[in-house]
Amino acid sequence: MAQTRPKPPLPYRMRDIVLPGDAACPGCPIPMAWKVLASVFREKMILVIPACCSSVVVGAYPGNSIKASVVHVAFASAAAVASGIAEALRRRGINDVQVIAWAGDGGTADIGMASLSGAAERNHDMIYIMYDNEAYMNTGIQRSSSTPFGAWTTTTPIIGKTEHKKDVARIMIAHGVPYVATASIAYPHDFYAKLQKARRIRGFKFIHLHAPCPTGWRFDPKYTVQIAKLAVETGLWVLYEYYDGKIHLSGPSRPYMDPAKRKPVEEYLKLQGRFKKITPKKIEEIKKYVDMTWDWIKKHM
Repeated sequence: MAQTRPKPPLPYRMRDIVLPGDAACPGCPIPMAWKVLASVFREKMILVIPACCSSVVVGAYPGNSIKASVVHVAFASAAAVASGIAEALRRRGINDVQVIAWAGDGGTADIGMASLSGAAERNHDMIYIMYDNEAYMNTGIQRSSSTPFGAWTTTTPIIGKTEHKKDVARIMIAHGVPYVATASIAYPHDFYAKLQKARRIRGFKFIHLHAPCPTGWRFDPKYTVQIAKLAVETGLWVLYEYYDGKIHLSGPSRPYMDPAKRKPVEEYLKLQGRFKKITPKKIEEIKKYVDMTWDWIKKHM
């Protein structure tokens, strides 16, 4: 009898890790970002998720919508728990599993800032990803310190937020960690490359991921990627990496060092209902904020 060769393994698909049927809203950026994570780490990752939209999207065991280890933790403790898991794996000699703290802006810029700062200062070997949808979306669209100037939320309903958003990536740079990057769900190849770089670096890595939310930002779900791209094209969201003591501008943002090549900020704002009541004076303030951000980046390149 002729011998038959074993069938070759099926090609890897992101859908094998990020499963269909999750509880995300239409147009939600979270599953989009998880597919990029899956393409880098496959099932060899441990996600530490504090209370946030992702806690709902991933679902409850054994019905998780992502085929990887998930640890659900209290709001303020994602970085602390992830650092403990990273140390436990190190002591056991397990080096092929990536520990990732995955938290929103509320659980990072606000409630989780203390444990985040501690994990960064101790330089634990982990990746912390702040997916930034710029408000407390899971609990009713309340203002966070990452909400941008002028944006409507349920706790800033009349005149919008009166302060600019907290720059958490810059705060992490001040901690002196080995690697900090910004990313966007509109540029998955750029996000993929930064995850690949982060996994090769020992120590604490921080990635600030821009993640537009159709529900909280008040836009049609079909525009999620378009709005994320406009944030980069208007210069409002700058893609870069920080390592070896300096800023390295990422490819998609390089053209916009030149202000003349940036699209008008109004193109980004007009698609979002949260900026429906914004005044021309506040738009001018946002434009000044963009220029100040770019001045800081150029100074540190």
